[in-house]
Amino acid sequence: MKVLGVVLVVLGLIGLIYGGVNWTRKKTVLDAGPVEITTDKHERLPISPIAGTVMLVAGVVLMVRPGR
Repeated sequence: MKVLGVVLVVLGLIGLIYGGVNWTRKKTVLDAGPVEITTDKHERLPISPIAGTVMLVAGVVLMVRPGR
C-alpha cells in the first residue's frame, strides 16, 4: 500500500505542478524505399488540479496509515 501511496503522491504532484504529462511520438507519413518522411506528434494527458489534489491527499493517507 505504501508503494501505491508513493505513486499517487508523484502523480498528484505532476498534476499540480505541470498540469499533466506531455510526450512526443514520431509518426511515419511516407515510406517509399530510401525516402522516409516522419512527423512529430505531440500528445498530452491533462490532470486537473482537483484530481491532482485528490491523488496527493490519498497518497499521503496511504503512506501515513499504519500497516496491519
